[in-house]
Amino acid sequence: MADSDRASGGDILVVPVDCANLALLQRLTIDLQATLARAATVASWDLSPQFAREAARGQYNSSMILAELFNRRSDPPTRILGVTDVDLFAPVLTYVFGEAQMHGPAAVVSTFRLRPELYGLDPDPEILSRRLLVESIHELGHTAGLTHCHTPGCAMIGSTYAEEIDLKGPGLCERCGDVVRAEFTKK
Repeated sequence: MADSDRASGGDILVVPVDCANLALLQRLTIDLQATLARAATVASWDLSPQFAREAARGQYNSSMILAELFNRRSDPPTRILGVTDVDLFAPVLTYVFGEAQMHGPAAVVSTFRLRPELYGLDPDPEILSRRLLVESIHELGHTAGLTHCHTPGCAMIGSTYAEEIDLKGPGLCERCGDVVRAEFTKK
C-alpha cells in the first residue's frame, strides 16, 4: 500500500472497485470531508470485483467484496469505503445499495442502482453524487456501530428504493452524529 493510501484511524480511504468515474470519487471525498469532518482520499489502487461475481445472478456478492476490503486494510485501521459501478447483492437480498461491517473498518457502496437512468430518467450527475454521498455516510455509520435510525432526514434511515434515499439528508441526526464523531476519533 502506498503512503498516499495510508490514513490515520479516523480517516477514510475511498477505494475504486472497478469504478471508472474518478471525478465522482474525488467529489465524494470532498463531500465526505465536509459532512463528517474527517480526511478522505481516493486510493491509488483499485480492486477488481470479478472474484465476487455470481454468473447466474449477473450480480456481485457485496459480502465477498467487503471481506477483501477488510483484508487490505491498513495499519493503523482506516475506514475503507469501496465504491463500485457493479450491481451488488447480499446472500439474503435481491440487491443492496451497499454493505458495511458493523463496528468494523470496511464498507462498500454501489452506484449501479443510484443512477437515475436505471429508472428510465435522464442521467443526472447531481442526483447520482448526492445519492452516493448519502449511502456512503449510511454505510460508514454502520462501521461506527450505528443501526438504522428513525429520525427524519438522518442518513442512517434504511432505504429499499432510490426514492427513499432522496428523502433523507446526507447529514446525521444529533444522536447518530455524536456516535460517529466519537467512534471516528478513537485511535
